[in-house]
Amino acid sequence: MTAALPTPGDGPLAGLRVLVPRPTAGQSAAAIALTAAGATPVVVPLIAIEPPADPGPLDDALRALGAGWYRWLVVTSGAAVPVLADRAAAAGRALPDLVAGGGVLVAAVGPGTARALAAAGLTAALTPRGASTGANLAAQWPAPRADETARVLFARGDLAASTVADGLRARGWLVDEVIAYRTVAAPAPPDDVRADWQAGRIDAALLTSASTVRALVDSLGMPPAGTALVAIGPTTAAEAARLGVPLAATAAEQTMSGLVEALAAHVGQSYTPPLPPSEAS
Repeated sequence: MTAALPTPGDGPLAGLRVLVPRPTAGQSAAAIALTAAGATPVVVPLIAIEPPADPGPLDDALRALGAGWYRWLVVTSGAAVPVLADRAAAAGRALPDLVAGGGVLVAAVGPGTARALAAAGLTAALTPRGASTGANLAAQWPAPRADETARVLFARGDLAASTVADGLRARGWLVDEVIAYRTVAAPAPPDDVRADWQAGRIDAALLTSASTVRALVDSLGMPPAGTALVAIGPTTAAEAARLGVPLAATAAEQTMSGLVEALAAHVGQSYTPPLPPSEAS
């Protein structure tokens, strides 16, 4: 059962209504972070994440992964992780066991993806310093050693750019790309949400990917003046610029807490993310 969100209250974003265009499946970490900061999240699924229409190539790639064919598995979105886990389970193996059995190292594009991997029992051996972008990941990727399998499995979304694959190939790696998930349009937003958006009764929106920027414009239209849009990182910000969507801020850290922190800074407030239960006093 999905846990209920706490009731919004005091905090740096108290009184703000913030649009969260999350995928249709699962609890929204952004909504939880917003509620903790005092805001009222308006959760509107604008995109949906679905497994590949034909899982055969992904299943074949996972079998090769478990057999030691690859040295690295690279993941550039947390959306890929549950699909990888489900397909591994369908073949009778837990994803961490599959990765460990193949002697595979795992790379994540940023801290958000690394946390999704950790939730699935995987530890990222490489998460790049700085911006969570494919170009930055490729720039910090090690060159292959003479004594190791110089092959990488890139489990990507159907809309992912070729930046990672091209960058790793330029560094001497053999890269096999496989579609781990598809990004599709969600059902149209409710009429009341559309009316609130167009009337400016929604104060801000969190943009968590380039696809959510496109979906926002397609489903709700351009933001009215005074609505603060915050992008999770440079790739999302670049897509907003391409579409002429004005941004109030871009998160310094590509996590949901980073998004909320950037929004709080925009409205002139400071925000300290709450500690996880294991770190709280």
